[in-house]
Amino acid sequence: MSVNETAASDPSPLVTRESPSLLTRYYRAVAECAARYGTVPADGEFEPSMRLPEMDARVAEFLSPATAGLYDLGDHRGLPLRLLDLRQNPHTQTTKTFASLIIVARAVRHIQETGEPVVLFSPSSGNKAVALRDAVARALTAGLVQPDQLRVVTLTPAQTTGKLRSSILSEDAELRALNPVFVLDDAPPETVKQVGREFKSLFAVSGHDGFRLWHSLRLENYRVADIVRALYDYEFGQAGRTRLRTVHAHAVSSAFGLLGYQSGIDLLKELGHQVADPSFLLVQHMATRDMVLHTLNGSFDPANTPEYTKGPDGVWVQDASPHFPRRTWSPRETLEHTFYTHEPPTAPEMSGLIAAHGGTGIVVSLKECMDRYGECRELLRKSPVPLPSDPRRLTEWSLVMAVTGVLNAIDRGLLPDADGVTVHASGTYGRDDYTPLPDAWINHVDSAGQILDTVLGKVRS
Repeated sequence: MSVNETAASDPSPLVTRESPSLLTRYYRAVAECAARYGTVPADGEFEPSMRLPEMDARVAEFLSPATAGLYDLGDHRGLPLRLLDLRQNPHTQTTKTFASLIIVARAVRHIQETGEPVVLFSPSSGNKAVALRDAVARALTAGLVQPDQLRVVTLTPAQTTGKLRSSILSEDAELRALNPVFVLDDAPPETVKQVGREFKSLFAVSGHDGFRLWHSLRLENYRVADIVRALYDYEFGQAGRTRLRTVHAHAVSSAFGLLGYQSGIDLLKELGHQVADPSFLLVQHMATRDMVLHTLNGSFDPANTPEYTKGPDGVWVQDASPHFPRRTWSPRETLEHTFYTHEPPTAPEMSGLIAAHGGTGIVVSLKECMDRYGECRELLRKSPVPLPSDPRRLTEWSLVMAVTGVLNAIDRGLLPDADGVTVHASGTYGRDDYTPLPDAWINHVDSAGQILDTVLGKVRS
């Protein structure tokens, strides 16, 4: 029986209304889950309640890009592979769409109830900034709010400028001024978080009260939206097959998406549904391998990374650990700038889940991804997710990292008890998939004060 069929003896139904959008389909469950977490603002920070707008045609249209798909990719060494495609929104091509829509929906509810304008502020490696801007644009287009009621300010590192996209928020001069894009020059990528905190502090003492500034980085903002991964997998995939041990693989920085999936599994159990406890495979790159280190050793100590030696062909090699690249062009390589978080606070929770239900972590190199790129491309041909024939055209490597990590893990015997692997397609896109944001529409800064001056300067004008 499908979960949206009801009978007196059945567990609680999940489906709010028939819709290809997971956020619309499971809206009631998302709203109830959000209400559980509540808000705990620190140091007087503003955060709207977790309440969402009442569902109507405009809200459904606003949430419409949050679609997904499940696809069989065939077997690798006898182990079935499936793809959970979460990057179907053509305006973002990442799973950040889901959380961004819920964040903006909460801001919309606050504005509707209080009349107070809200400015979303997000330091980001790039993808979250793009998704938040898309969600704000959708709220405006759907008529849920007016341009002066809801705005978004983003701060991204210079290294990911090529990920920024042109949209209605940049192409319209007034919207461009209301929703500025800041890029932090001449600093390591993770510095955007520190500068973001400084901007928030400067705003707090500025005395400005024309709008509420929401610095939306709490895990719960993402966990709530990502529960729909598990609800969808239960209704259409493998989550209800309790005799199978499915490994869920994901290229991660902090593993928000997998923690959201686990929260969805927990919710299903609470509602009386029989579900399987998932195992997890965390895939990372050498620059930020902290989650893998914590999973394997219980700490972030980089000394637990195997030593590499440089071979006569210039490639660095090691054979001490199957969890790290066998061959890499650099032991300090940054493969994908999307992943920039060191010592994520989510690591203990994720390590605990892996200890309880199985799984592991693996680090991949660009060389390994390139060596298996053709193989990844052939596997993904069985889904609607394309990879460019020329890997130099790829500007988001998350999915290739995940698939490469899965193939390496299977080859190296790291998933001995698995009955199958579900790869979470969190993001992939190439240069031909979008129009980059012109540099003339970017505000290059090197301090929080410059951000404050620009944001408040627009208000004063």
